[in-house]
Amino acid sequence: MKIQLQSIAKSKTDDGAREEVFAAQVTINDGLQGDKSDLLGEGEVAVLSKESWVKVCHEAGLELPWLDHGSSLLIKGFEFLPTDLGRTLQIGEAEFEIHREMAPHDRLEKKAPELFRALQLGYRGGVVCKVLRSGSIQSGDDVIIG
Repeated sequence: MKIQLQSIAKSKTDDGAREEVFAAQVTINDGLQGDKSDLLGEGEVAVLSKESWVKVCHEAGLELPWLDHGSSLLIKGFEFLPTDLGRTLQIGEAEFEIHREMAPHDRLEKKAPELFRALQLGYRGGVVCKVLRSGSIQSGDDVIIG
């Protein structure tokens, strides 16, 4: 199955509200340029699997946009597992290394506690990646997992 970058989201304000963009730059120092997310460290991006998000929302009996999660990138065609730690993702010109599980944001716990709990099981809340190579990415880019 083909894996693709479905969407990119940035938080431009400190309130955590995210908006989708078609294309973006990622850098080793900044992660997703222009993103003011308070969930990530220097040079990090958060990646969420669309399939995992849909399953978790279904289990919780909710239908929420993926933007509520707080991730930077939404991919389709792949679900993360604990065994994926250390693997690389190539998206567009950029390359990333998976280095930890993404913890759901506290704001999500207040909005949907059952969804928050479900996201904490088996990497369904996505992963945090360190940027290894800076570059341009855009929605529709193939994702190559190494």
